[in-house]
Amino acid sequence: MRLSRRVSVAVVGLTALLAATACGDDGGGGTAVKNVEVFTWWADGGEKAGLDGLVGTFGTACPNFTFVNGAVAGGAGSNAKQVLASRLTQSDPPDTFQAHAGNELNDYISAGQIEDLSAKYTEWGLTNAFPAGLISNLTVDGKIYSVPANIHRANMLWGNKTVLASAGIAANATSLDAFFTDLDKLKAKGVTPLALGKDWTQLMLFESVLISNLGADKFIGLWNGSTPWDGADVTKSIADLQKLMTYTNKDRDTFDWTDAEKLIMEGKAGYQLMGDWEAADLDAKGFKDYSYTVFPGNTGVFQWLADSFVLPKGAKNAAGTECWLKTVGSAEGQKAFNTKKGSIPARTDAVAADYPAYQQTAIADWKSLKQVPSCAHGAGCSQGYMGALNSAMGKFSSDGNVSALQTALVAAAGQFAK
Repeated sequence: MRLSRRVSVAVVGLTALLAATACGDDGGGGTAVKNVEVFTWWADGGEKAGLDGLVGTFGTACPNFTFVNGAVAGGAGSNAKQVLASRLTQSDPPDTFQAHAGNELNDYISAGQIEDLSAKYTEWGLTNAFPAGLISNLTVDGKIYSVPANIHRANMLWGNKTVLASAGIAANATSLDAFFTDLDKLKAKGVTPLALGKDWTQLMLFESVLISNLGADKFIGLWNGSTPWDGADVTKSIADLQKLMTYTNKDRDTFDWTDAEKLIMEGKAGYQLMGDWEAADLDAKGFKDYSYTVFPGNTGVFQWLADSFVLPKGAKNAAGTECWLKTVGSAEGQKAFNTKKGSIPARTDAVAADYPAYQQTAIADWKSLKQVPSCAHGAGCSQGYMGALNSAMGKFSSDGNVSALQTALVAAAGQFAK
């Protein structure tokens, strides 16, 4: 994947005649820039479908502005973040950019690169629309800097129903030991038991293993410094990860998550650990023969992340960005986005019946299960911390050295943990 900036322009048809004041004036005599460059990594599949839904709502709510698609492809924003960092360094920010809500934003806040949106939360009614716990997670030193478009669940296991049935797997494993037994059954059938991609997807898998062995509270402690990375339970988790790696495709380090997903769709693999954007992506690609369950040992735990948007300092079209952000946080915008993205709304007024089957279960689980953050997607840790762990995962994938990985985890925590 090239790391050069890929910007394609999509002009939304402006069909609704709304008042020019709906999202603020044009900044002076009709001469202000109308384009709103929205920078994301949603370039394909269900992610692109969700973005398209949101763009349609933006076109109706903000007829004075024109959406410009600044998407840069690459799972979890691996490519987009590099392009974005370069643009911010050069004082050439897009009008808004996608970032994971939570600790990932701290880097932008510390660098003074994004604006405080607290007053807009009050103006747009978002303080009451989002759950108190999410508002707390979004607040840094009394200020809020982003508008979340959704909530995703990370600790989900996806399977090919036909492949699983042919291996004699009739029920979902609820423990790691039972899961290893099922993986052996798949291996005996000559298929890849567990499809896997590179660094960040391996970190996702490791996080689910950590939740299984540590439990929710101790897992949270890994990110705030209250749980040590050199403990015996972490050592066991690394050993379990090492064993899981023996069931994966050997070319995992060259795969993005969609490459691993393709193995599921083609019947060449049994399982894949991936966030619930996989549901929308499989649906968008016409593949319906899939199962889903929480990762074995994670019962009762909802590992969350949220995609959000910000107002960069120096944005060329601040008024247009504010209209985009208002749309992102609105009930209409969240419904248009999440019904296609595979995620659930961050708002509490969502009607579950409006969503496909998977999202209905996720909406219920979000309200009732223990919530823990994902470091692999920025909710639990900073970008520096995440980068250090991704590098450690890549090395471990090559050498399988348990003690070396644990040493790297301890070092990363010493540098980046709160």
